[in-house]
Amino acid sequence: MTQQNIQLIALDMDGTLVNSNGKVSKENRAAIQKAKDKGFHVVLSTGRSLVGCKAIAESLGESSYIVTINGGEIYNHNFELVERNLLDHKHVKRLWELKEKHDLHFWTSTVQGLFNSKSPFEKEIEDYEWLKFGFDIEDDEVREMVLEELNQNDDLELTNSSPTNIEINAQGINKAAALLKVSRWLDLSMDHVMAVGDSMNDIAMIREASIGIAMGNAQEKVKEAADWVTSTNDEHGVAEAIESLFTK
Repeated sequence: MTQQNIQLIALDMDGTLVNSNGKVSKENRAAIQKAKDKGFHVVLSTGRSLVGCKAIAESLGESSYIVTINGGEIYNHNFELVERNLLDHKHVKRLWELKEKHDLHFWTSTVQGLFNSKSPFEKEIEDYEWLKFGFDIEDDEVREMVLEELNQNDDLELTNSSPTNIEINAQGINKAAALLKVSRWLDLSMDHVMAVGDSMNDIAMIREASIGIAMGNAQEKVKEAADWVTSTNDEHGVAEAIESLFTK
């Protein structure tokens, strides 16, 4: 497929759509609006929860779907939940044991709210519905040790959104799987998708999309998986990627 076949543009948020200040540049906004005016679907595909991305999503105008929590939840244009995919409690218990054993910084997305090392949950693990569990581990040796154990569990999907963190969803839950569903709901396929991202939680959608684009600030493995590399998130790389669809 070629760029003329693209009908859906999937955009990661952190390190991609938003700049280092967490803002969407006027250049990126203008390119997204231009794409929508030309009939493209523009879908946010983020590791953030809906709470963390809704304000930006609303500011960009209506979107057919929004993929959140790496595919843990998918919402429609009215911010109504379409699909939810949970982590099993037994896996969360083991992740908590690892957190305690190594004294790790953690953060989580649950149906009942967002929790982290600074704002811990107060009830039992079984009292929550878990969507994603994350660690931020500065120590390379400890991070590799944790990854080695987690990689042995076939029920977990491991990615990251920065070189020092680990993001854990249920196996098979990733941005590519979510976009495949969204594409089908829109009577499209992944052959009609262009995906743009910067981290390992974007690599699946970059590989599976017809056109996969890495940000200039992307992790090296993501750049290697991409069809091409755009400018950085502070240089309006998303706008550059979208504008490439309008040139023949």
